[in-house]
Amino acid sequence: MNRIFKTTLLLVSFISPLFAKQSIDASKTIILTEQGVQNLGITTEKVKKASFEDSVFAIGHIQPIPSKHAVISTRFAGRVVQTPPIVGDFVQKGDVLLKVESRQPGSPPPVIDVKAPETGIISQSHVTLGQPVDPSQELMDIVDLRQVWAVASVPESQASKLKLGTTAHIKVISLGNTTFDGQLIRMGSEANHESGTLEAIFLLDNPDLKLRPNMRTEFSIVLNQRKDVISVPRKALQGDAATPYVFVKHYDLPNAFDKSPVVVGERNDRFVEIKSGISRFDEVVTNGAYFLGFAQGGGISLKEALDAAHGHEHNEDGSEMTPAQKAAREAQKNAASPTQAITWRSPLVIFLIASNCITLALLTVITLKKSSKPC
Repeated sequence: MNRIFKTTLLLVSFISPLFAKQSIDASKTIILTEQGVQNLGITTEKVKKASFEDSVFAIGHIQPIPSKHAVISTRFAGRVVQTPPIVGDFVQKGDVLLKVESRQPGSPPPVIDVKAPETGIISQSHVTLGQPVDPSQELMDIVDLRQVWAVASVPESQASKLKLGTTAHIKVISLGNTTFDGQLIRMGSEANHESGTLEAIFLLDNPDLKLRPNMRTEFSIVLNQRKDVISVPRKALQGDAATPYVFVKHYDLPNAFDKSPVVVGERNDRFVEIKSGISRFDEVVTNGAYFLGFAQGGGISLKEALDAAHGHEHNEDGSEMTPAQKAAREAQKNAASPTQAITWRSPLVIFLIASNCITLALLTVITLKKSSKPC
């Protein structure tokens, strides 16, 4: 008896998926052609648990390190007799910058070399060929930019959270998406009463000299890190503050994406914490997510996509056809084409076979129960 009962359950479990309904919301599923995916530049990224940085945002600028600035002058009066370097030229320590002919008597008058005291870039020049000079004049400025300061204006309410050694991800506006990591080395000596901010100074290495004084910067100053947080790239998040959502790659249909409302948590310069709405097994759209929101009716209906993926027909809303709907659809086809024969693959035949199998199994169980009773 137990073996027959288990066989019956197995038969039912095998047949029942034929009539299962797939939970797809046609209003939230966008299906594109392969060409549509390429035209929108859609890429996806798997959701994963990772360390999440809680940070504070600030703006600021690049500044040369004061101790790495040198002023060039001469110790005697004279006249410049060699064309000097111009602003922006890179010079090494010991390079001859100027040749100055002294006013002291002589035939010819003595010529003295003025050399660079430090390696760096000529940031200012106040001298030209043939110009008379004297010791009171500032002739040139040299600044060493191989390391620079990135100075952030941090709100006073957040300044107490910063500690020496704190890391900041620093984006330089004029350099596009290039980001530099700097370490906090000192705080400003006083707050700005008008803006309510305090300066935080981060040290940056600048070996290729891309960073120049007064470049505008954006700071994401890391306050702490939390482990195993589900987050997505900022560009994956769409909608407004009240109704945020992401597009999740459909687990079954090719080139299909589900609009999934989410509850967000903290944000930093790169990621957004997701508290609910997706799981770490999902794959979200990153590039092209914004344009995907305008791509309703991308060329393939939900019914067409499901029919192609599963090999059988669905309703227009994407739901699985019930046996009655399949029978009605088949009858409609036969009425339109009377000569068309009903094959064993038709939904009606599958339904009848399944029903007969279940009925036969139940009759077998009842018969065996009766035969096992004593006379």
